[in-house]
Amino acid sequence: MVEIGPGRGALTSELAKATTELTLIELDRDFADDLKSRFPDAELLSMDVLNVPLDSFATRRIVGNLPYNISTPLLLHLLEEPRIVDMHFMLQKAVALRLAAGPGEKARGRLSVMAQYRCQIHPLFTVPASSFRPVPKVESMFVRFTPTEPQQVAIDFQTYTNIVKNAFSQRRKTLANSLSNYRIAWEKLGLDSQMRADHASVSDYVSISNHVDTQ
Repeated sequence: MVEIGPGRGALTSELAKATTELTLIELDRDFADDLKSRFPDAELLSMDVLNVPLDSFATRRIVGNLPYNISTPLLLHLLEEPRIVDMHFMLQKAVALRLAAGPGEKARGRLSVMAQYRCQIHPLFTVPASSFRPVPKVESMFVRFTPTEPQQVAIDFQTYTNIVKNAFSQRRKTLANSLSNYRIAWEKLGLDSQMRADHASVSDYVSISNHVDTQ
């Protein structure tokens, strides 16, 4: 198991009882020194989690109370390692709802489509701001990510990533406009070119990226 940002070790104490293979990733040197003395059997990486090699997460279970300012780039980073068993994170509630949002929902964004290609996403429960010290201005939510095989596989994942990024960079425009730099036979794909980015499904984006990649 890997815990990201264990801080003062409140959750770490419970995790250490449940596994003999525990890795802690903590950037703050003061917290890291304390964790090392309290959990000598755990592997400690005192570094920025975004710089940890992805192989370090393979075949592991990941858990953490993620800092709000890095939750999106960290999730996009971790989604590149398909061998993760599962992930359980405390996130800002707005981010959690965005991750789980389906086609046509207001909260749907680039992160929704990227995450749902790799995982099933289950918001489990809300944690009120009053549970934290100091008290933040937002509510949090505990979320489970279960990696799954996509229903339709992208031939080239980088192409898929670029298509999704371009579509949501101009989310108020139709896909025909936001993806105008690509030659796309919309009728052949059976897709409505007048859809906006947040109305397209993961499979729609895979179909578009595979179509572009084979031209």
